Amino acid sequence: MKIIVPMAGRGSRLRPHTLTVPKPLIPIAGKPIVHRLVEDIAGVINQEIEEIAFIIHRSFGAPVEKDLVAIAEKLGAKGTIYYQDEPLGTGHAIMCAKESMSGPIVVAYADTLFRADFTLDTTADSVIWVKQVDDPSAFGVVQLNDKKEIVDFVEKPKDFVSDLAIIGIYYFKSGETLRSELQYLLDNNIVKGGEYQLTDALENMKQKGMKFVPGKVDEWMDCGNKNVTVDTNNRMLNFLHADGHNMIATSATVENSEIIQPCYIGENVVLKNSTVGPNVSLGDNTTVENTTIKNSLVQTNSVIKNAKLDNAMIGNNARFDGNFTTISIGDYSVLE
Repeated sequence: MKIIVPMAGRGSRLRPHTLTVPKPLIPIAGKPIVHRLVEDIAGVINQEIEEIAFIIHRSFGAPVEKDLVAIAEKLGAKGTIYYQDEPLGTGHAIMCAKESMSGPIVVAYADTLFRADFTLDTTADSVIWVKQVDDPSAFGVVQLNDKKEIVDFVEKPKDFVSDLAIIGIYYFKSGETLRSELQYLLDNNIVKGGEYQLTDALENMKQKGMKFVPGKVDEWMDCGNKNVTVDTNNRMLNFLHADGHNMIATSATVENSEIIQPCYIGENVVLKNSTVGPNVSLGDNTTVENTTIKNSLVQTNSVIKNAKLDNAMIGNNARFDGNFTTISIGDYSVLE
């Protein structure tokens, strides 16, 4: 099995945090989004992962590429880097990794996390992972027949046709078939809004009689902007805590401070005269002093003093000294 991860977009809605770090590498409960994503996929498909192909923008740089290859290697897989330098759509992005599209593959967009407990139907030509939602009009949805097979894809339906939203993770029994269908779009310049769309290839495959089935997830967590990313961090901390994970590093120093679970406390974190939690992630080498902080995500090597923070997101190498209650600070920012 191979996993293909298109992630060339920087994540403009999450600025300033994505000015120096691509969105898929933003940590959630101490681990990059894309790392959690591929781990969870590996758990669901319950098969050996041969290769993980990451499709990035060339400007991400060598350190990012090294981190991504390391993520693949931690799962016992080969890590491969491909480039998409122009935003030409989902279909085009996947085709940037065409050399890796052989055998069974999973395509997963690296801006979402999930929790699921289902058995992958490897007899189907494709499995499209979906989540039941309250407002289907905001999503692309799938329509099922009485055999629970997918018979239609509808983008943001004005009238109700289904409440099963497509979350952006797909299984294909044959990577070669998907590659052929996407190549057809490119060769014939089949575009919508100037972009080559994966859904057009899916529609062609369905018209040829291929079997599509849904894979339902229990939880679907977005990382699109600051508020939803902080919320996703909160939810992930609760899931991990309920699963019995210890998320406090033994190298952390706690002086006259209280930690209210669930929290992630990274390596060499220092807490002084502070109350931390619930729902707080503190990255490695961060110092928190004379502060109350809850429902917040702080990355690495930052210093927070004399603060009362809630629903905050603070980047790497930041310094904050103040009395604000909600804030979003990018990398290398200083507020004193």
